[in-house]
Amino acid sequence: MKEDIRIGVFVCHCGTNIGGFVDVPSVVEYSRTLPGVIYATGNLYTCAEDGLASIRDAIKEHHLNRVIVASCTPRTHAPLFQGVCEEAGLNKYLFTFVNIREHCSWVHMKEGPKATEKAKDLVRMGVARAQLLEPKEEARIDVEPKALVIGGGISGMVAATSIANHGFPVYLVEKEADFGGFVRNLNNLYLGGKDATEMLKPIVDQVTSNKNIIKCLKSKVAGVDGFIGNYQVALDVDGKEVKDKVGVIVLATGADEYVPEGLFGYDLYENVVTLTEFEILCKRKTLPKISSIAFIQCVGSRGHVKSYCSRICCNVAIKNALNIAENYQNILGKDERGAVVEKVGVDMKAPEEIAERRRRRRGRRDREGGEEEAEAPAPSEGIEIAIFNRDIMSYGLEHELNYNKAREKHVRFVRYSPANPPKVYTENGKLVVDYWHDTLKLQRKMNVDMIVLSTPLVSPPSAPGISKLLKVPLGQDGFFLEAHVKLRPVDFATDGIFVCGTAKGPADITECVFQAQAAASRAAIPLARGYVQAEALTAIVDADICTGCGTCIEVCPYGALRKNMDGVAEVIVAACKGCGCCGATCPEGAIDLSHYTDSQLLAEAKAALQEAIQ
Repeated sequence: MKEDIRIGVFVCHCGTNIGGFVDVPSVVEYSRTLPGVIYATGNLYTCAEDGLASIRDAIKEHHLNRVIVASCTPRTHAPLFQGVCEEAGLNKYLFTFVNIREHCSWVHMKEGPKATEKAKDLVRMGVARAQLLEPKEEARIDVEPKALVIGGGISGMVAATSIANHGFPVYLVEKEADFGGFVRNLNNLYLGGKDATEMLKPIVDQVTSNKNIIKCLKSKVAGVDGFIGNYQVALDVDGKEVKDKVGVIVLATGADEYVPEGLFGYDLYENVVTLTEFEILCKRKTLPKISSIAFIQCVGSRGHVKSYCSRICCNVAIKNALNIAENYQNILGKDERGAVVEKVGVDMKAPEEIAERRRRRRGRRDREGGEEEAEAPAPSEGIEIAIFNRDIMSYGLEHELNYNKAREKHVRFVRYSPANPPKVYTENGKLVVDYWHDTLKLQRKMNVDMIVLSTPLVSPPSAPGISKLLKVPLGQDGFFLEAHVKLRPVDFATDGIFVCGTAKGPADITECVFQAQAAASRAAIPLARGYVQAEALTAIVDADICTGCGTCIEVCPYGALRKNMDGVAEVIVAACKGCGCCGATCPEGAIDLSHYTDSQLLAEAKAALQEAIQ
């Protein structure tokens, strides 16, 4: 015997987010008139403990078998309300979320009466669908307690070590002959100044000594098939094929430095180098004799070639400027450097009013702070250092202190506009930076011995291939795209695959370590649990109608469909996300969606038009 439908509706004020524009009491009263609704109430904050308690108590007191919450976004709060329903003994799939914040109050905040009417329409549609909901059972899939980490840089090593320390075997795949990745190019770190090689050594030692980590150098991933808990992977390990099953995959493929071919004299003049090349010169103690050096920021980034800011370039440039200011004499020795380039006096070329202002400022400093002026740090033995920038992004307290320290060391920060960038050429055999000084309103020249170009980190050429192999997306900048930048920052939309480090965008070493630890923690959850609970929001194939054309297999973004022994499409429940692509493209109409059936969606559509028809 079919049970009577008993629906409870809970409308949230959400402070002023909803209640400031929608007449919530009116929506509650209207909800009570809808068919099947036994109970309706409003809450100030339904997601607060008292709001959750009201749902829990109402289910028991009024014997509700359907629950509707009209509030904010289901993406953040649906699991919370579903959990409360389960606590009260109600199947979580008998819950419906109606979004009256993003879909109503926020977009109609200037037309309150109409927003209220729309909120009523949305609740009516939710009630119509709720009447057709059915309880669902979630499938439980066993997980192979083994992991694969792709990339042996700092992120990959930290992730692999973290997972291995939980007692799970980990394949660590690195394409190079050594672990360390991009960090092996660096001279020192900009926080603490520690040698990069010294920082890497203990981490590499942890990897090499950990028995749970299967080290795969000069290797690559040749094939991946399967779904969370049951990934069949094929590895090319130094020319030998290795096949195994893993439960989760962590992607830490890193990034490359953009090569600025044809920009600012790169490839034309010997002493024009990138930041990474400069780091390598410093690391190998092969920096040429210099008496002046210029850093040019945002070369190829922020709309120049790439659209994004690479975030770390300013901090790295400041670090290297400080290295020159403080340690250059330790590299070559005072007697080995070239002659100091004569600087043109500012007073000789500045407009008179600017020159007079500068003279007054100098005189005031001499009168008020003579002793402090004597103790101020002097330029490093006459080395002239300038950083040409659009603006300085030294985010974080430590980086801001480094920026202030560089200014104390007489590092010049010269701002330029994207419309009028510095020009680099040679004059009498000397490198010249020709630039417009916006403060002085003058075109000026700076003779330099070396120019360092700050170029952005870019996605490596292997990224598109890995994207297709793992069926994970790339963003518009070519980096791997996480499921949600705030809610799931190290997850992919595909369950069981995680991302960390510069594979998802420019980041410094500290950020890479944190991301790697986060990805390892997320990956360890299904490994430790031993199973995953697949949501019942999956596609359902009618084998009697399916012709086996394969259209659904081609369009599925999660690889959740395949042909069975009879040549008919079947759903891999653990991989399916219920997105509906297969059902929308099936020419035979053989695919329906559990929990979002055609009858449920049609009921919502008819309810939406109900008032208009009447």
